[in-house]
Amino acid sequence: MGLLTTPSIMQKKLSLAYSTCPNDTYIFYALAHGKIDLDDLSFNIMLNDVEHLNQEAKKGIVDISKLSFAAIGHLMETYGLLRSGAALGRGCGPLIVARKGTDLNDIESGKIAVPGLWTTANLLLGLFLNGTPNVFPITFDKIMPAVNSGEYDCGIIIHEGRFTYPNYDLECLVDLGEWWESETTLPIPLGGIVMRRNISQEIISAVETGIRRSIEFAHLNPSATNDYVKTHAQELSDDVVFQHINLYVNEFSLDIGREGESAIETLFAKARERGILPKTDKSLFACEDNN
Repeated sequence: MGLLTTPSIMQKKLSLAYSTCPNDTYIFYALAHGKIDLDDLSFNIMLNDVEHLNQEAKKGIVDISKLSFAAIGHLMETYGLLRSGAALGRGCGPLIVARKGTDLNDIESGKIAVPGLWTTANLLLGLFLNGTPNVFPITFDKIMPAVNSGEYDCGIIIHEGRFTYPNYDLECLVDLGEWWESETTLPIPLGGIVMRRNISQEIISAVETGIRRSIEFAHLNPSATNDYVKTHAQELSDDVVFQHINLYVNEFSLDIGREGESAIETLFAKARERGILPKTDKSLFACEDNN
């Protein structure tokens, strides 16, 4: 009688969700196009706006997802963070923009367009104003036109907007990333990749390694990612897309590292002190080896 064999736990198809922004499509290109060998592990891929991903993650159905760190702070019971694929850095934070001549003192009582209630941009705004601002969530690509038209007094812009807001005759009132760095000396945590905690440690570790290898592939073959990135980008200018990737895909994307971990824990601690995020006893990372 032959030996009874147990099917590999790696024979699994996982749901993977990430945003349409150039940094995410660049990071996940190789993984999405079978350039990385992960044995029998495969993915059912979904792309959407990051706030849509934040809200969908409340259901706890998607196995792996890009989320804003603000959303991660709300969902620690279900999801744990991976060390690869994150967006952290310096000089890359959200901006408060308004029509020229707007006084910064007026924003506390004004109508503020934000790219989602669970975005890190909205969380930073609450920390900066030390209160509950009058915010209106709309998709990030509609914020600059809506502020330009006078529908909102100011807006919090992210992604490519950092490079294109002058095209809408807007000016930057506050760089929330610079404010964060001056307050903490730490990089600003914007978004990260999470996995459901009830997935096996072997699979979590394999996915974490796969994302890091996908980034390394993109760095070695940047031209291979171009069509995929441009297909999903809101801003089609090659220069803007290149700046976006260079800014948001950095050493923290390969591995969050100790400094990145400290930045995330500091953001969560400050937000919990203000009651913006719930307290939890869950560890930050999905992989127990990282705890």
